[in-house]
Amino acid sequence: MAFGGLSGGSEEQLMGEINTTPLVDVMLVLLIIFMVTAPLFTHAVKIDLPKAQSRLNPEKPDAITLAIDAKGAAFWNNQPVDDDELAARFAAAAAGDPQPELHLRADRDTRYQKLAWVMSTAQNAGISKIGFVTDPKLLSAGE
Repeated sequence: MAFGGLSGGSEEQLMGEINTTPLVDVMLVLLIIFMVTAPLFTHAVKIDLPKAQSRLNPEKPDAITLAIDAKGAAFWNNQPVDDDELAARFAAAAAGDPQPELHLRADRDTRYQKLAWVMSTAQNAGISKIGFVTDPKLLSAGE
């Protein structure tokens, strides 16, 4: 008998080997299944695929960086610009195709009135994409 009881009356030794017969049976069954199904994967089905036409990706528009310091002075791509010239540049940029994105960077001490004026001037000129650029280090510091 392969199993021994806990009682000490039996003098037979416990079997210390693993019975591999079920493992071999399973492996042979899997081998036969794979041998039968493998030729099915080599047959190709002929189909007529439709022809696709792709368009060129539209060009990514240029980005305008408008920085405003604490005193309210504006800098168009790092070049100083006054308020009258700023409105004219917004109108010229809005007329371009594709329309550029406006990246607005402002000092933390800039008056809200100046920011609101810049955003309304850009919107009135026709600029539709305005983004705010921030410094993540300052946001995480809680200052």
